[in-house]
Amino acid sequence: MQAQKEIIEKLKSEVFEFRANSSEELEKFRIRFLGAKNILKDLYGEIKNIPNEHKKDFGVLMNDLKQLAEAKFEEFKTLKEEKSSAQTKPDLSLPVENFEGSRHPISIVQNKIIDIFGEIGFDVSEAQEIEDDWHNFSALNLPADHPARDMQDTFFVNQNPDWMLRTHTSSVQVRLMEHTQPPIRSIMPGRVYRNETISARAHCYFHQVEGLYIAEKVSFVDLKQTLYYFVKRFFGDHVKVRFRPSYFPFTEPSAEMDIDCQICGGSGCSVCKQSGWVEILGCGMVHPNVLTNCKIDAEKYSGFAFGMGIERLTMLKYQINDLRLFSENDVRFLRQFSGA
Repeated sequence: MQAQKEIIEKLKSEVFEFRANSSEELEKFRIRFLGAKNILKDLYGEIKNIPNEHKKDFGVLMNDLKQLAEAKFEEFKTLKEEKSSAQTKPDLSLPVENFEGSRHPISIVQNKIIDIFGEIGFDVSEAQEIEDDWHNFSALNLPADHPARDMQDTFFVNQNPDWMLRTHTSSVQVRLMEHTQPPIRSIMPGRVYRNETISARAHCYFHQVEGLYIAEKVSFVDLKQTLYYFVKRFFGDHVKVRFRPSYFPFTEPSAEMDIDCQICGGSGCSVCKQSGWVEILGCGMVHPNVLTNCKIDAEKYSGFAFGMGIERLTMLKYQINDLRLFSENDVRFLRQFSGA
């Protein structure tokens, strides 16, 4: 027993003093003490030569040695992994050289819209997505009993009719007009929510860009020329455009703007409902009631407003026929925009 004990103590000292300076040294240690033919197996074989009254003590010593070897190996294995991780961790302060991944097509189009309107003097305004009734509806000439509210199925917060997820970014226009005196020239990009059935043409949330211009002597001609400029810059000079009379409670007169379907070339498809035309935005002259609600002198100032869905523009721009693709995070779809 004494001879075996001396061997165990010697191996313990070897384990205690071990320091791994390389992967090769750590692997040699593992093979020697923990491998399939490790040195401890030969010692375990000595148990037959140990007197019965000392076998238990021998087993305890052997188990201590084995646990010590395992702990030493794990210690240096962890240190090695941490060192390797530290060496491969990217330095976020360095400039990006080979950018991997791509922007989402919605972000690409939104940024393009912001850039185009920025060329003609529009800045960007943003506000919260949870809104009160006044900013989302009432200030926009939509009193509580107005039937047009039914057109925007609303997600209310905690079933409270006074608080909701905004149904349009027109609420940002109201907040801007409340705190800014004309002239005002701004666009309002952002996510909006409506309780609609999800399909290839609709979703319960989507993205809008609305625009507002208020100053003295603003006319419908200014509105049309602004939107003509945008459409030509966004789709190209070849695009065909038409305006149709429409109705919105917050503008008067109101119109909708159509372009020839960029997916089928005007021949008719599911996106344009076989008509060859696609409505891309609603617009009109800001209703005097809205100006008054926002403490702007409707006798002195006039203005126009417009709103467009970013998803629809993206579908037309990149010839996408299913709106649901934008929110499914399918990398096969998203990788197509790596060069955009």
